Amino acid sequence: MKNTMKKLLCVLLALMMVASLAACGEKAGEVQEAAEDVPVNIMVLNGTTGFGMAGLIHDAKEGTTEQEYNISVETDASNIMAALINESVDIAALPTNAASVIYNKTEGAVQTLALNTEGVLYLVSNGSVKLMDFVSLIEHNIYAPAQNPSFILEYLCKANGLVPGENIFIDNTFAQPAELLGAVVSGQAPLAVLPEPMVTAAVSENAEIRIEMDLTEQWNMVAPEGSLVQGCVVVRKDFAREHPQQVETFLKEYEASVALCSEDTATAAAYIAEAGILANQTYAETAMPYCNICFVTGEEMKTRLSAYLELMAGVNPESIGGTLPAEDFYYIP
Repeated sequence: MKNTMKKLLCVLLALMMVASLAACGEKAGEVQEAAEDVPVNIMVLNGTTGFGMAGLIHDAKEGTTEQEYNISVETDASNIMAALINESVDIAALPTNAASVIYNKTEGAVQTLALNTEGVLYLVSNGSVKLMDFVSLIEHNIYAPAQNPSFILEYLCKANGLVPGENIFIDNTFAQPAELLGAVVSGQAPLAVLPEPMVTAAVSENAEIRIEMDLTEQWNMVAPEGSLVQGCVVVRKDFAREHPQQVETFLKEYEASVALCSEDTATAAAYIAEAGILANQTYAETAMPYCNICFVTGEEMKTRLSAYLELMAGVNPESIGGTLPAEDFYYIP
């Protein structure tokens, strides 16, 4: 009888333990489910860097995405950088060198999820300059926006045997792209480097403006092909670690959003204007084939971006935050 009672007691204790573990499992599942249900806060830089996000912004407003997003469009990359540093944003689309700068400033608090824009720079003129190749730019004065466009132009000059400041001159008088656009249209800058979609705007506003060179083509002649990558999407490393499923869902939905730019440019352009990424819908649609919007992740992203950052570090280390990012800068799931 005693043995029977002992057996029954053991069975009851075992059942109680199983029930307890099941309850704990349910609670853990509830916590995980609740954690994954938080909105994803995203900031996007206007212009080409943000083009690929337009479809996702539209779908999020319509409530047709798999998860909730709070997406805002910024006109100043420094605002996005500050938001990443103070952790008020989870994911952001911004220039690749800015991503490297943030990584260095925060001692590795961000990771690159995907490349979203390849080269978008073009050399334009008012028709008064006759150019055969890059070397024929010798002794010319080229207006370029400050920072990245100037660094890229400087690299191309040196790679083609030209010496900036000696036999070719890079002029940052009009430091901001929008400011330079006005100078190009008015004739103050007869030879200039502009990004799309401002090239489209310049040609539309002044029929004498013409494209002399695609700087992405020039880059591929003297650097690893495909390494001119100017835009990307980054994530806070803590957010990626705490919400891996949300990051993966974002990447899936963002990839579809980027695809819209090549599959249905008219709709993408409408969404771009609707989101305030570029006010002029016509310019957005016309420029899109020349904006080199892309979606590149994983090892290919790492190969192309690391090559670009290494070349930019050779031109000006401060342009990437002083040093090259470590391996953990690249999100490789």
